[in-house]
Order: sequence, then structure tokens, then C-alpha cells
Amino acid sequence: MAGTVKIFDTTLRDGTQGEGVSLSVEDKLKIAQKLDALGVSYIEGGWPGSNNKDIEFFMRVKELKLSHAKITAFGSTRRKETLAENDPNLNRILEVGVQAAAIFGKSWDFQVHTAIQTTLEENLAMIYDSVRFLKKNGLEVIYDAEHFFDGYKSNPEYALATIKKAEEAGADWIALCDTNGGTLPHEISAIVTKVTSLISCPIGIHAHNDCELGVANSLAAVMAGARQVQGTINGYGERCGNANLVSVVPNLQLKLKYDVISAEQLASLSTVARYVSEIANMHMPVNQPYVGSAAFAHKGGIHVSAILRDSSTYEHIKPELVGNKQRVLVSELAGQSNLVFKTQELGLDFDTNNQQTKQLIEQIKEMEHQGYQFEGADATLELLIRDAYGKLDEVFTLDSFKIMVAKSADQPVLSEAIVKVNVHGKTIYNAAEGNGPVNALDNALRKCLVEYYPDINNMHLSDYKVRVLDEKDTTAAKVRVLIESTDFNSTWSTVGVSENIIEASWHALVDSIRYALLGMTRVADKPEESRERLGLVNH
Repeated sequence: MAGTVKIFDTTLRDGTQGEGVSLSVEDKLKIAQKLDALGVSYIEGGWPGSNNKDIEFFMRVKELKLSHAKITAFGSTRRKETLAENDPNLNRILEVGVQAAAIFGKSWDFQVHTAIQTTLEENLAMIYDSVRFLKKNGLEVIYDAEHFFDGYKSNPEYALATIKKAEEAGADWIALCDTNGGTLPHEISAIVTKVTSLISCPIGIHAHNDCELGVANSLAAVMAGARQVQGTINGYGERCGNANLVSVVPNLQLKLKYDVISAEQLASLSTVARYVSEIANMHMPVNQPYVGSAAFAHKGGIHVSAILRDSSTYEHIKPELVGNKQRVLVSELAGQSNLVFKTQELGLDFDTNNQQTKQLIEQIKEMEHQGYQFEGADATLELLIRDAYGKLDEVFTLDSFKIMVAKSADQPVLSEAIVKVNVHGKTIYNAAEGNGPVNALDNALRKCLVEYYPDINNMHLSDYKVRVLDEKDTTAAKVRVLIESTDFNSTWSTVGVSENIIEASWHALVDSIRYALLGMTRVADKPEESRERLGLVNH
């Protein structure tokens, strides 16, 4: 190994400054448990001096049995011309009872004069007094040197003087911050190299992603001597976000051979990334490196033919190392190799002379002609293959459904769906409302199935897309509906095509539920378990 690197996660603090990201206290507690299991060394929970929600988090997080991470409070240096012991923000950090504190101070002379409007000498005193105060009260202190790289390029002597003051005061870590995110990797490397030659205190890096270099800058800093990386899950954060730890960690561990987290923890990376995106209600890009659903997806027939021989022909790592999986997309660009891969993945015997195989190929071709596209609907494709080979148990069949939409002058549009299905030979009839016809259908269908499959409450639809296939037909055009679903552990996509958008949506919705049920055990198969233990709820 090249050495040990500590991960400082600030998803719960800096990550929540990103547009559209809002976490409740319950959300933050759930994420904290996931981060601890992932093996991060520090979890920055928030700024107790800024709002009551963060104070509540710090009080309640003590009830969690965290095994690895240190809960860290964020704050600033003392106010100008005051005593550290009288500063309310510093005292609030002590009151919440954390093990560690990350406090930021100014490293850029321009910021000292413009932002906090004080002298360079007073700023140095603010840094020293604040770090010293927290250290005297028994905390581990990470000093975040805000705007350090901009400050160094403007006035290197003063920027260095600020972190030397933090070191003199006893800081355990000094994190160099590229706060505006405008520094390039070669600059990061040169400056960190200089700092590590002058400072004995261990160095960290806090990079922002405004030039899409957050990950690159973090790696450059580590290779230059930094031993702590600050960042967020999925790169959440203000403006363009922070360094994405989901990319930083595997790059450090798998590519650069640093000791970061265990192999078992690394294998949970994809699950953690998806879990956090769901809790934050932020859509995770399919092409996100390492953990995205398309990160190891192959479409071209030549590529697939090659990975059948050796996956390293078109994959830089084994996807299982980060908890992801290889996917093969079937489309008009795909060759026979794609279907070979998919059937082998399911443990089926793909033989082109087999009548089942011939019928399957013809069915896929005909469906593509009708407007289906399977490259983004892996779950629908798997259901087709299983059905063709007689390996699909039809859990339910549709008898009928009805949808009603009502609108009054002063009320929003209300949708209600009535669904009648046959489940294991029994007719089930249920109705439900929704914020749209598809949502109402989804809710009604779930109510029909939940008594048999209570785990269905753990999955939900995470994305819904409609594509008009032939615009010249205007409102009579055929449409393709793509639905993405998730259960916190995995994500899958299904497709439906029809001239009627509700029917297309129904087909995609049904496939989504059918795919989810493949991995669920019905209550009848668990007679020894009570309804209460299974969490059965009739809505």
C-alpha cells in the first residue's frame, strides 16, 4: 500500500448547500449510519451555531452505535476583537458534545480585508485563539484553511502564516480548501508539495468542483502528500458541488493503492451512493463513474463479444469491487453476443437452433419495430427472456383497470384508479388516488399485492419519461414510456409502447412490479413468520 488516507465526509453539511438538497434530521441520521458502515473516518454533521436542526442532529446521533466514524461539528474562528471563550459559535460546538471540530478561517488576504473586514494580524489571532480554545477543551481539531489556494497564489507568505498559526495552536489536521473550485491539478500538486515541506501537521484537501476537477484535485493533493480528503457522496454541494467521494475512494484504493476502507466496505459503495441519492431525492446520473447503472454497460455487439472472452477488454475494473454489475444492452446496434450474454447471466442455454431462441429473437425484432427500445429497459428484457425460456412465474394478471380524473375551479387535478387483478388464483379489487393517473395506478396495484408481498413497499418509481415516436401523428402518435424503479439497493428500468400513453405507462409499470417481485418472497411461503414481523400493512 502507498499509505493511509482518511475520508472526511461533509455530505450532511456542505452537501446540503447544493441546490435542491434538503435533509431532515431523520434523513441525516440514516445517512450517518450508512457512512459509518462505509468506513469514513469523519462525518461532519452540520453547524450547531447556525440552526436548531443541526443541534437536534448532534443530540440524537449520540444514540446511534457508530463503529468507525467520528461525528464532527463545523464552525468558524472566533469573531474579531472578542475572546474565544466568549464566542457563542465555539461554545455551541462544545455544548453538543462531539469528538471533533472542523473550523474554518481566512487564508486569503483579500478575504480578510473584504469579507471579515479586519487586519491581517487580527485574523492570525482569531485562528490561533479558536484552535487553541477547542484543543484545551479536549476536541480533535481540523482547521479548514478557506480559500487557501487562491490566497497562496495572491500572497503566499500570508497564506502560509495562517496555517502555521493553526499548527502552533495544536491543530490535528490542516485542510487546504479550494473554496472557489478554480485551481488546476498541477497548481494543487505544487502548492501541497510546498506546504508539506514546511508544515509538520498532517494535511487534508477540500476541493470544489467548479472546473469539474474536484476529484482530480483531490487525487493530486494526496499524491503530493495530503492524507485526508474532504468531500461528499455523489459530489453534492454548493454551485457545482464538492469532490465526489464515490469516485475519490475507488481511485485512491484501486488505482493508487492507498489504504482507505476495507474491500468489503468498498463493495458497498454503489449501494451507499444510491441510498444517499434516494434519501436526498436527487436523481443519480446513469453514467456516474463506478456506481452509475451505465458505468459497466455495453451496447455494441463487438464490445460484448470481447467481454464474453475477457471483461478487461472494455472494463477498467471488475464492477463487483465497488458493488456494481456488468450490464449488456440489447438494441439495434447489438449483435447476437448481447443475447448470449444476457441468457448466460440468467443461467439459460442460448442455442440459436433452439426454437425458443428463434422465437425470442423474432419477438425482440418485432417489438423494436413497434417502437420498443431495450437498451434502457434491462428489466423488461430480462422478463422477456425468462418468459421465452419458461422461467417466469406470473404472479398476477390484469382483469381490468379504470381511471377517473377530476378538476374543480379551486382544487388541483385529482386522479383515482380502480384496479382488478388476479393474484395466485384470487381476484383482488382495489382503488387508490394519486397525483396523476400513473401514480394512482401504481398505488392501486400495490394495494392489491401488498398483502401477499409486503416487501413491495420497499420499492418505488424514481423516474418517468415519455417519448413521442412519430411527431407527425400529433396527439394520435405512438409513445414510448420508460420507468425507472429502485429499492435502495438496486435500480432497474422498464418500457411500454402504445398509441395510448396510459396503456404504455401501464405496461412499463407492470413490468417494474413483476421484476421487483422476482426477488420477493410471498407471505404464503413464510408461514412461520407473523404478519407483524413481515411489516404487513393494509392501506
